[in-house]
Amino acid sequence: MVSASRSPRPKRHYVCRSCGVSAATWIGRCTSCQEWGTVEEVQALPRVRAAPAAVLRPLGDFVAGGSVPLPTGVGEVDRVLGGGIVAGSVTLLSGEPGIGKSTLTLQIALAIAGTGASVVLVTGEEAPAQVAARAARLGSLPPTLTVLDCTSTEMIQDMMAADRPQLVVVDSVQTLRVEGIDSSAGSVTQVRESATALVAEAKRHDVSVMLVGHVTKDGSLAGPRLLEHLVDTVLTFTGDRSSDLRFLRSVKHRFGPTTETGIFEMGAGGLAPVLDPSRRFLRDRVKGAAGSTVVPILAGHRPVMVEIQALTAPRGEQAAQLAVQGVATSRVRLVLAVMQQRADVPVLSRDVFVSLVGGSSTDDPGLDLAMAFALRSSLSGTPVAVDLVACAELGLAGELRSPTQLDRRLQEAYRLGFRQAVVPASVERGPTGLRLLRCGSLSDALDILLPALARTA
Repeated sequence: MVSASRSPRPKRHYVCRSCGVSAATWIGRCTSCQEWGTVEEVQALPRVRAAPAAVLRPLGDFVAGGSVPLPTGVGEVDRVLGGGIVAGSVTLLSGEPGIGKSTLTLQIALAIAGTGASVVLVTGEEAPAQVAARAARLGSLPPTLTVLDCTSTEMIQDMMAADRPQLVVVDSVQTLRVEGIDSSAGSVTQVRESATALVAEAKRHDVSVMLVGHVTKDGSLAGPRLLEHLVDTVLTFTGDRSSDLRFLRSVKHRFGPTTETGIFEMGAGGLAPVLDPSRRFLRDRVKGAAGSTVVPILAGHRPVMVEIQALTAPRGEQAAQLAVQGVATSRVRLVLAVMQQRADVPVLSRDVFVSLVGGSSTDDPGLDLAMAFALRSSLSGTPVAVDLVACAELGLAGELRSPTQLDRRLQEAYRLGFRQAVVPASVERGPTGLRLLRCGSLSDALDILLPALARTA
């Protein structure tokens, strides 16, 4: 008697939906990202397909430099991508819901299709009529921009193989489903399998793909972090929804650097590039306010003038509070400790509030000295001179160190009308017309600052 053949049992394993790390068994806390309750069981179905024969070719057969970027027509996006989207690449655009990802990708699609290139919008979340209404508000509708209203990964694969468009925009990857997988759209398994299939199809047919992925602050939606290892480029689109500023950054880019930042302003006509970020960040500055200092930072390779504000207050009965916005809390703690220990400024016993105003954020260490000036100004109650900037990194010994590309930063400060700059003692020269106040330590800088406070205009 011949026994009936049994189908292979599906294998199960566990994946952290926050960082994508696999685990052999269920655990309450991910060993990689240390998040609680993010590890969930997923099902990996056995794949039955014929393996293609291996073909070996000399590496020299592949022409170097063949990956020529396709300009998106959106200047700030091209800045971040190093010129545009590379053919056959897969780009993930992630951000919180409602931040403007769909608007940005639609503007990219309209600009590329406007050049005559074929672009397909896969609308998994919105109806085509909704997308068309938004597109009409952003500009004319080129005939090469088409819509595929579906959530089937196989249908998208078939379209890519048959039509070979130059760009496919999928909004969003959390809506896609692969047939035969017993889980809902947006689950770890569906997101991973859908992305894997689209990445393979993009490479096979040299089609550029842009995937839109939603994330929340607690990382509860699977997707972007899980996909970082699969795609070629990972872009993050951030901003405070109470502000009209948006920031586009690259955290992974196989075809170029990841140092640039694109800055947009959300308006009725969509996302407009901020052509002069320095003036935009300083336009609401109140001159002559205590606890405020202007500093030139780097947004990628672009110098930008920003205002850092600080407020110190007597602490209450509880431990001293520290509230920070736009700057890493660890950086603020370092500056406070150096001020207390190396310059005898009593800041650790007070409540401290530090903010990089204007909606921007940075990890630029050149901000250290300006932060110290703002804190000292708040303590004294006297404003910093309105035409003075401060730019230096603080060492743990209290010394001032020169940040990268200081000459370009000082040129930007002079362009904006600043005429005094506190810099490290190692700086030899600056722009003509900009007076350099050279200091070797934070104590020396604060000694210079106090007379400058008295001369404030």
